Amino acid sequence: MRFDDEPVPGYSLPILPGHVSPGRLERVLRAGKFAITSEIDPPDSADPAEVLKRAAIFDGYVDAINATDGSGANCHMSSVGVCSLLTRVGYATILQISCRDRNRIAIQGEILGGAAMGACNLLCLTGDGVQAGDHPQAKPVFDLDSISLLKVARRMRDEQQFDSGRRLVTPPRIFLGAAENPFVPPLDWRPHRLAKKLEAGAQFIQTQYCFDIERLRNFMLKVNDLGLLEGPDRLFILPGIGPLASARSARWIRDKVPGVHIPDAVITRLEGAANQKEEGKRLCMDLLNEIREIPGVSGAHVMAYRQERSVAEIIKTTGVHEGRVPWYPGRDDPEELNPESPDALAG
Repeated sequence: MRFDDEPVPGYSLPILPGHVSPGRLERVLRAGKFAITSEIDPPDSADPAEVLKRAAIFDGYVDAINATDGSGANCHMSSVGVCSLLTRVGYATILQISCRDRNRIAIQGEILGGAAMGACNLLCLTGDGVQAGDHPQAKPVFDLDSISLLKVARRMRDEQQFDSGRRLVTPPRIFLGAAENPFVPPLDWRPHRLAKKLEAGAQFIQTQYCFDIERLRNFMLKVNDLGLLEGPDRLFILPGIGPLASARSARWIRDKVPGVHIPDAVITRLEGAANQKEEGKRLCMDLLNEIREIPGVSGAHVMAYRQERSVAEIIKTTGVHEGRVPWYPGRDDPEELNPESPDALAG
């Protein structure tokens, strides 16, 4: 199955009925296919080859690549810079914007710039505090938070206006996303916060790491009860998963990384394995197979920090694409595809 995006120079897809962007990720999700996203760790470098090398690991396995924005309050190449490089060669990207580092003037400019370069997806984040990163002396901004950022971006797209009310000549055609964490307290509050994000403009959700399937099931039941998974304005939810390198690293993540819940049973399973790294990958595959069967789940966000090469094995072994091969540079000539033909969405 082929879902092709806009950013290839000289090749433009229309916005399909009921869609808000020409992006590949939105086409995959609205077609009811199980979508896979992953993320690239931006380099500490100005070399574009570093970005392309890291993205190539995901060729043919993921439907969109997140470019993280100062994750953990650490400085790297910017998300908009990474997206610019990747969209030039045809990758579908998810531009991340953290409210920690910019005011609404800079943020709106970045939304326009990213959309102009072909970044069709935007993930709206509040951002980690500067004390967590490598520049604790930096001044945080937080002019907006994730919900108010969603509202600003939706107004730019749907009402063709800046937050000031000044009119935009050409609005950004973007698919809006947000993050959620169903795995840490207050658990009962999480579905209601998600409803606020939907009301603000969120269309897809990527969650924190899932190592507790029961908590995810309970969350999805409550989200469904709130009516967030039905109708034309439904939410597409992609739980986060990833391989653990060892029981020791799992303990460190649980103790040191805020918001990550890892049950004792997961650590016990890793401790009992002869090869803990391989067991971590098998655990990830088991979780992915269980997640794909939960009603309302639309895909998965695979985060494999320093284990990026394992993503291909995880996706291939689980068979979650069911024969569909996501686009990657060189696989197809975009000029040969007719986006209005059923072949553009056929296996």
